[in-house]
Amino acid sequence: MMRYISFLSIFILISCGSQDAEEFNFYTKKEIASQDLDLTVEASGVVEAISSVEIKSKASGEILFLGAEIGDYVSKGSVLARIDQRTPKNNLEQAAADLDVATVRLENAESQFVRSNALHKEGSISDKTFEDAQEAYSSAKALYVRSTVFLENAKIALDDTLVKSPIDGTIISRAAEVGQVISSPTSAIGGGTLLMEMADLNKVRVRALVDEIDIGKISVGQEVTLKVSAYRDKKFTGIVSKIEPQSQEDQNVTTFPVLIEIDNTENLLLLGMNTDVEIEILNEKVALALPAASLRTRKDIQMVASLMGINDEEIASFLKKKIIGEGFDSFIVLKETTQGPKLVWVKIGKTDLNYVEVISGLNKDDIVYVLPSDGLIKYQKRFTERLKGRFG
Repeated sequence: MMRYISFLSIFILISCGSQDAEEFNFYTKKEIASQDLDLTVEASGVVEAISSVEIKSKASGEILFLGAEIGDYVSKGSVLARIDQRTPKNNLEQAAADLDVATVRLENAESQFVRSNALHKEGSISDKTFEDAQEAYSSAKALYVRSTVFLENAKIALDDTLVKSPIDGTIISRAAEVGQVISSPTSAIGGGTLLMEMADLNKVRVRALVDEIDIGKISVGQEVTLKVSAYRDKKFTGIVSKIEPQSQEDQNVTTFPVLIEIDNTENLLLLGMNTDVEIEILNEKVALALPAASLRTRKDIQMVASLMGINDEEIASFLKKKIIGEGFDSFIVLKETTQGPKLVWVKIGKTDLNYVEVISGLNKDDIVYVLPSDGLIKYQKRFTERLKGRFG
């Protein structure tokens, strides 16, 4: 923009002082040469856990013990909470007693069935008596199976009063306290009482919001540099793991969330930290490059070419030819020759927005003209005319 301002300043002085085309020195010249292209996308984001686990108790009742505070690191299988065990223990004892009864009944029914079967074969008892013995035996087996299941469920219910850590991780929140009566998620409509939340913080991620203009330059697997205010002299590196497809809009600015995974074995990055994200898109030296401001399209070349002394017939003849990729990877430049400025089509490649790689159309040491845009020139002409009308 400062370059364009300088162009305008020169344009004003010349326009007010002379009308000769030769005095329109509102351009600069740039030689085609090798160039280091460097482009970095900047964004901001917040550190978050990749995955967090909500800890709830399958058992209902009063909390008698909590084994971790916020920030504590716990190993998988560690006891995080103990719920009142009186009711589950009573149920277990009752289920064990019921199983003992069912076992005796099954043994008796089985013996009775064996005797009845032998007597029935000898014809000593009626069919009805044998069938009653057979039915009693089947009922005893069903009761035994049911009692066995009840006992197993009672053991599970008692085990559920001890809440254990499902993963190795850090407690990031604790919503319950000792003495609180909680409900089980298996029986409560609301999903049960949340005890704690934990996450593995050895690897975290940053959700960075990248402008839609830059999102096409980012791909999964790219390396990212991050900085946080807490460690100004330390750089963190991460890898782009996902680009979410749903955009976010804030004050007419459209962005896309980019998820960046970071190794955090030192536990320096804490959840909720704000980060500055730098994603290097391009860092390469190209053999030929020209300033991006020298590129023109057929829509804005007419006035600029005229100001450079190129006649309308030559411009019209040049623009008759249609070029594949116009406005995408093919543009017009004004090249300096011994006969004066000449219109040339060039094919471009990589760009860092200041310079673009030249694929074809120009050679090393060629010189191109860098001029302000067509719209800027038209605006300056109108501005100059208003000045002349006001001050004569």
